Amino acid sequence: MYVLGVETSCDETSVSVTKDGKEVLSNVVLSQIDIHKEYGGVVPEIASREHIKGITYVFDQAMKDAKIEYKDLDLIAVTQGPGLIGSLLIGVNAAKVISLNYHIPIIGVHHITGHIYASNIEHDFEFPLIALVVSGGHTELILMKEHFSFEKLGETQDDAVGEAYDKVARVLGLPYPGGPVVDRLAKQGVEEYQFPRPMIDSDDFNFSFSGLKSHVINLNHNMQQRNEEVHVENFCRSFQEAVTDVLVAKTIKAKDHYQVKQIVVAGGVAANSGLRQKMKERITDIPVYFPSMKYCTDNAAMISVAGYYKYQKEQKYDDFMLNGSGRLDINEGE
Repeated sequence: MYVLGVETSCDETSVSVTKDGKEVLSNVVLSQIDIHKEYGGVVPEIASREHIKGITYVFDQAMKDAKIEYKDLDLIAVTQGPGLIGSLLIGVNAAKVISLNYHIPIIGVHHITGHIYASNIEHDFEFPLIALVVSGGHTELILMKEHFSFEKLGETQDDAVGEAYDKVARVLGLPYPGGPVVDRLAKQGVEEYQFPRPMIDSDDFNFSFSGLKSHVINLNHNMQQRNEEVHVENFCRSFQEAVTDVLVAKTIKAKDHYQVKQIVVAGGVAANSGLRQKMKERITDIPVYFPSMKYCTDNAAMISVAGYYKYQKEQKYDDFMLNGSGRLDINEGE
């Protein structure tokens, strides 16, 4: 089964072709990072315009790389939300044009299910499992008892972990996107500063990072006011240790409570080396899987694979009323 995936939820324009939910035949990603660096974050209007400029190219290149024709496709899977509504509409409407023109069934995919299924490209899911979703907009623990069954156990009560990374990086004068820079500098530093671990001992599976973020920002400000030297590498290391301690502790708590067989870590922050190392050091009784770096950030291969498994579960397609949605629950429409 050949599935064409389309992803335009934020600032990556991506199209992919996969076979039988496993084999990635092509995965073209056109990034806008260099454009948005100038503004210190993604500007929605600019992102939409760049998607329009690049969407035809990525479709053509993905099909060329896959060495198949549109008539060979069995399904089109497109991100319908959540995300930037202008960006989503570019991908959804482009996918519907291809669907209508070549008579290919279409199916909408939740962006987070795509991130989760990125791990299934190179590893096989074994249920029940826990998915830790960590990105610029999401921090969630999700229980899966079977394919395309999602039970949200907990989520951030304020800032997503990726958002906290970017804000701390900005305050420290580091370039956008801040997450990879903080991670790189953390390797060069030591844990000099004692930062709080919010909600690490709470009875639920929720997260909170706004207080930690504020603590880092205030300490940096106070040290500058006192003309004290700010060791940026040590700030990054101390912040990252606090964040990863919370993420790992909550994941272990969920693992033990639900007696799962596997843990998958999904989303852009899954590329963080500190998180990868701590997860594998502290969780040794069951497998912990991370996607390859190329599948951590937004890409269409993960959407294509998720679309394949969604169709296998539901055995139904969407119609041309399919639309983008800036806010979308993970189980909406599933």
